[in-house]
Amino acid sequence: MSHPHIAPREPEWLAGICEGNAAAFEGVFRTYYRRLCGVVHAYVGSAETAEEIVQELFLKIWRQRESLEITDSLQGYLFRAVRNEALNHLKHQRVELQWRGREQTADQRTAPSADDTLAERELSRAIEAGIAALPERCRVVFVMSRRQGLSYAEIADTLGISVKTVEVHIGRALKILRERVDLTP
Repeated sequence: MSHPHIAPREPEWLAGICEGNAAAFEGVFRTYYRRLCGVVHAYVGSAETAEEIVQELFLKIWRQRESLEITDSLQGYLFRAVRNEALNHLKHQRVELQWRGREQTADQRTAPSADDTLAERELSRAIEAGIAALPERCRVVFVMSRRQGLSYAEIADTLGISVKTVEVHIGRALKILRERVDLTP
């Protein structure tokens, strides 16, 4: 006795699909497509996504038609397959959401706030103004050390002064900058 919900042509369709018969494939598609979409829609909540999943399943069946092995009913196979595809889709969505959540958390930790950015700009301007206001020789020594990365010995050699004089100029520059640039919050 045949099952009332199984299309009587299933064995023919299955054999036809395995042989590459497009008409058999179309018969299966037309018979089950809407119902399969309904099942997937119940899982994923989107008609568009449901249609994509069902279409992908049919595409996979057609591509693997020569090695297709369905031992029970074609209908049972199709409904199990779309259920599994829908569950895989949901799992993938959860992973993506978790990943996006982690990325947003990381971005929030690394991205400075607008207040931080503004404070940094103001501090930068204050430091630049402080450096510009240093006595000329003090400013030259400070810039050579901090911006050009020269050692005290290299600065002394370049300017024809002693290393001790370089140290004095750097000390004076730092003292003046601390006084002029208020670093208190």
